[in-house]
Amino acid sequence: MPTSDGPRPLDAEGPPLEQLTRRLQETPAEFLDAPAAPDSDGVSTAALVHDLLLGMGVRADRKLLEGFRLSRPHGANTLRLVQVCCWLLADPWFADSKRGPQVPELLHDTLPELAGTESPARFVEDAERREELARSVLAALGLRPAGETEKQARDRLSRISAVERRRLIAASRTMEERARAIRAALAEQAARESADKWTRE
Repeated sequence: MPTSDGPRPLDAEGPPLEQLTRRLQETPAEFLDAPAAPDSDGVSTAALVHDLLLGMGVRADRKLLEGFRLSRPHGANTLRLVQVCCWLLADPWFADSKRGPQVPELLHDTLPELAGTESPARFVEDAERREELARSVLAALGLRPAGETEKQARDRLSRISAVERRRLIAASRTMEERARAIRAALAEQAARESADKWTRE
């Protein structure tokens, strides 16, 4: 989602949010099935990614597709969310969006963070999580929901984002640990100064 200079600009209007959340709600159960392991049956996540990118005019090379096999960089939860996202991006609106080149980054970088906050099924079954996934996908592609300004889109995603909440909690913990270390250092320094004073006297 971010670029080297910060968050990607939401420089174009995407489809209506309701269109995407409704599509997520209608996700076929097969897209939530377990991804195929080398020695077992299951969904070929790599094949879904290949077909999605092909439909968006992007050539998917072997190295890219290898990343969507179980036990490569991603676990089963992430791959199941990739499968759900393939269904979402198969919406006809995206075929002509010319955003295909940004999809691999979305699948590799944005979805693992989301998959670490909830089970993939929650992004289909829960209304707020559907909205979070839809908004996260649009933002990763530099899009905002139809009818929203960039500020409105960013503010709303920030409010409902479980990923953002985790970042804020982590930042808060880091700040508290730093403050605790400073307090301990000051207490140690005060104790040393007090000991030195008694020694001199």
